[in-house]
Amino acid sequence: MEAAATDAGSMAAARKLARPGPWSACGATDILLWGQCQGSGRTPYQVSVDLTAPAWRCSCPSRKFPCKHALALLLLWSDGALEPGGALEAGTDVAGYAAEWSARRSARDPVAETPTRAPDPAAQAARLARRLELMDAGVEELALWLTDLVRGGLAAARSRPTSWWDQAGARMVDAQLPGLGQQLRDLGSEVSARPDWAEHLLATLGRLWAVVRTWRRRTELDEDELADLRVVVGWNLAREDVRGGEPVTDDWLVLGASRSDDGRVQQQRTWLHGRRSGLTVQVLDFAAGATALPLAQVSGSSLHAALARYPGHAPQRALFLDEPRPADQPVPWPTPGGVAKALEQRAALLVHQPWLRVSAAHLAGVRWQPGRPSLLVDARGDALPVVADADVWTLAALTGGHPVDLVVELVEGAVRPLTVTAADPVAGVPAGQVVVV
Repeated sequence: MEAAATDAGSMAAARKLARPGPWSACGATDILLWGQCQGSGRTPYQVSVDLTAPAWRCSCPSRKFPCKHALALLLLWSDGALEPGGALEAGTDVAGYAAEWSARRSARDPVAETPTRAPDPAAQAARLARRLELMDAGVEELALWLTDLVRGGLAAARSRPTSWWDQAGARMVDAQLPGLGQQLRDLGSEVSARPDWAEHLLATLGRLWAVVRTWRRRTELDEDELADLRVVVGWNLAREDVRGGEPVTDDWLVLGASRSDDGRVQQQRTWLHGRRSGLTVQVLDFAAGATALPLAQVSGSSLHAALARYPGHAPQRALFLDEPRPADQPVPWPTPGGVAKALEQRAALLVHQPWLRVSAAHLAGVRWQPGRPSLLVDARGDALPVVADADVWTLAALTGGHPVDLVVELVEGAVRPLTVTAADPVAGVPAGQVVVV
């Protein structure tokens, strides 16, 4: 790669970009690499690299060939970030711009259409070993950072500037631990904004220390435990590997969906409940930059589909193996329960997956109570706070303060309302109808 660079400056700039942060929609085959790199503009640059020529193309305005973006993509590939389970969730469905470029090259030069090469197991093993060495070093750096933070006192941590937390997160990303990096960046803003910042900081630091201790003993974990740990640190599993698992074909009820946008990546989480399997799973969709998320499934609708499940404990992530179609019969809603039952169900999940952040629940007869924070209160008087970013005024308009059955996400100790289900008519919800909050 250094031989391909036009000058030392291009290579130095490429090394700064060779981290997961600015990259999205990446993929690799045995002869082609592609990805989108977010630059200073609104639209990410589209980068393609032909490994057989070699040849490269980028939509950036640089006059250097290869540009820093193409070199950075090559560096990520050589470090194993585009391998199955690499730091970037790479795919093998070639992006349209890369396929068109490759086709044009083949049309101009038939020699460019090189047969697919068999993967080199030794090279793959070497890249995996380099990645694990990098991750091990990152986890040990996190352990030292946590120790220093606690020794300095939690009060001192709150006075730290945002850049301090961001720098710690960036070091985790550079160590191919993007999940931990995001947690550290989020923690910096949460410590500044949350009224319960001290309790939240202590709980989060405890979880991160547990991640450190568990990572050091990862060879002792079973398959599902290791899969849960990989999710926490951000070591993604390739979709193709998930598709190769045993499918679950069932009629699925769409419980609800939530969306988030951190300014860089949009996320959509859809909760499904199976009629025969009894499983509750989550389907995650992501979109980077100006890319649009797929249309959400309609809450309350019943679908017939085959799903592939990611390894790990419940609630598992899943993906559609084919286009879902309407089910022949509606799938009944799972039996709702009170706040205590929802917390018991979450506690049972935490026994097997201590890293769990978000789960779904169906609450019976809860009413919204305004305040700071606002609450959802059930018939027994048990209550849970509503997350700060929830649209509580829409919930208030729909229910008029009357008790309703409500599908929610449990986010640590708070709830995010998703879907109102009403057996009896209330305010803005006719009897038997489903309304998205």
